[in-house]
Amino acid sequence: MLVVEDELFVAMLVEDLLGDLGCQVVGPASSAAEAIRIAESGTFDFALLDVNLGDGATSFDAAEILRLRGVPFAFVTGYGEQGVRADLRDAPILSKPIDPSRLARIVDAIG
Repeated sequence: MLVVEDELFVAMLVEDLLGDLGCQVVGPASSAAEAIRIAESGTFDFALLDVNLGDGATSFDAAEILRLRGVPFAFVTGYGEQGVRADLRDAPILSKPIDPSRLARIVDAIG
C-alpha cells in the first residue's frame, strides 16, 4: 500500500495503523513529485493519499495516474469532501484525524 503524507508524525501513525491491519507500506511519499514517481512505477494494490502536501501541492496528479493504472485509492484530508477535487470525489475520503475503524473498513473493502 502506498502512503502519501507530508507530515512525518502522521505518516508514522498511518504506517502503524496499516501495519496493524496486515498491510505492507510503500513509502511514505512526502511530496507531490515523489508521489507521482511512485504512482507511475510502483507496485502496490492500494494508495492512501493526503490531499495537501504543502506549498500548495496536492496529490491529485498522483491520483489521476493511479486511476489510469487501475489502482484504487482513498484520500485523507482535514477539509472533508470539499477538500477533494470534484472529479475525484468517487474515491473514499477519510477525515483527519484518521478514524482507525473507518480505515480498516476501507482496507477490507479493497482487499
